[in-house]
Amino acid sequence: MDSVIAFVRGEVAAVTLTSAVVEVGGVGLELMCTPNTLATLRTGQSATLPTSMVVREDSLTLFGFADEDEKQVFELVQTASGVGPKLAQAMLAVLTPDAVRRAVAGDDVRTLTTVPGIGQKGAQRIILELKDRIGVPVAASGGGVPMLAEPWRAQVQQGLVGLGWSAKDADKAIEAVSDQAGDQPDVAALLRAALRTLSRA
Repeated sequence: MDSVIAFVRGEVAAVTLTSAVVEVGGVGLELMCTPNTLATLRTGQSATLPTSMVVREDSLTLFGFADEDEKQVFELVQTASGVGPKLAQAMLAVLTPDAVRRAVAGDDVRTLTTVPGIGQKGAQRIILELKDRIGVPVAASGGGVPMLAEPWRAQVQQGLVGLGWSAKDADKAIEAVSDQAGDQPDVAALLRAALRTLSRA
């Protein structure tokens, strides 16, 4: 799956039940979107949407998202066997990105089966394949300080997971280097420090 077009910015020309048309340089691009994303768009207003392009032999489909977090979860869940772009979009139509993370991290089969097209076996497979890679909810619920409330934490975690470390190991390394963040965190330096922590472990 190639993300050829990273984002689209332009005037919203039309909004339907399942998609939005955004005019970019005189060209109307149709983006498939979840109901939550479509609810934020207004015809005639300017919008910027992160996008993911799904290329098939017989089609080229552009999916649009409310933010980068939604896009990342959309692309990640498709790495689980049996999950294609339509099912990934259905997941985000029913659940927020954080709800998907909580369901996977908490072995919550019941929540995942609320998505049309996901049965019990499919939910169990998604949990098994994504548990070490999907990360923790960005806005942790139930009081306390959100685990990834500071942007640098999310960026470092994404970098570590992208390098093959599990989300659990990444979170431990992030906590170990958090005292080095200061008021203006250097994400690259923090990522290197976290990698050193992991290599010593």
